[in-house]
Amino acid sequence: MGWKDLLQKAGETLVFPWIGGRTLRRESRMWTLDGPSPNEHGWCVFALEGRRAKLFGRTDPVPEALNRVTQGYLVGDRLIPDGVWVDPNPAKIINYSERVWLVEPGLDRFVRVSAGRTHEDGPLVYKSQEMPFGPENDVLSAYLDQKTSVEDVPGVSPALDAAFRMESWQRTEIERRRVEAERRRREEEERRAKEERRQQLIEQLGDGAGRREMARVDFAEAARAALAVGGAVFVDHRMSPQRHEMIVRYRLDGRRFECTCDSRTMQIIDAGVCLTDHDTGERGDTFFTLESLPAVIREAERLGVLHVFRHG
Repeated sequence: MGWKDLLQKAGETLVFPWIGGRTLRRESRMWTLDGPSPNEHGWCVFALEGRRAKLFGRTDPVPEALNRVTQGYLVGDRLIPDGVWVDPNPAKIINYSERVWLVEPGLDRFVRVSAGRTHEDGPLVYKSQEMPFGPENDVLSAYLDQKTSVEDVPGVSPALDAAFRMESWQRTEIERRRVEAERRRREEEERRAKEERRQQLIEQLGDGAGRREMARVDFAEAARAALAVGGAVFVDHRMSPQRHEMIVRYRLDGRRFECTCDSRTMQIIDAGVCLTDHDTGERGDTFFTLESLPAVIREAERLGVLHVFRHG
């Protein structure tokens, strides 16, 4: 059953390209949709009663129901009208085009089409494919060959040239976004892998080897765990001017201290307190680690021989 058969039934009906909303308008006449809306955009038949319309069913496209026809080149779902002057910047071509609804699926690039409206200032709805002017196939070949212009193709109208530049720009943008999405995907995978590794190392922080492995991934977390072994509290850290060295601030028994350690092994390089053997003159800083240093400081404090060089 076609739309004409439906029009022959008792009662007035309206064949209309529904693209959303609760209002149907044809020229100066207007109806309010009563009852459920169509489940998707498309051509539909509505039963009319006064100023109200009720969905009757779907139907095939009815091109003759469209007036105020515009012709031009279709790029995706946007129509570039014949005879229009277009800014040469591809990113601005969209400002010279208009969206077309209910486009026939499967149309090739650079086809000429017509689209119409159901009333003045209404949305453009696809009507039909139109005869080409001649150079469309050559323009399509130029696009497929990824040429940057169609200056060497005779007979190209401004609208067709604009369509070519818009299609080419969209292709470049799609590729750029694809590359960017791939980059973000890789970064996210790397971030997740690092976080998973970090969580695994956190579970091993009770072990000295695990803390040193963690130091290569998250020094602050490793230093916090190492100082906690000796009863100290990690406060802060910063990189030293020397390679592979880290300056660590921590709190012990109400006082703040500062030391320098190897960022990989957490072996003390400069304890920040005097650890020199007064008999031999040998410095004992490097005998200790972040785990053992707090105990040494406590012992020196207990004996009354603690001499602090660096205050945190």
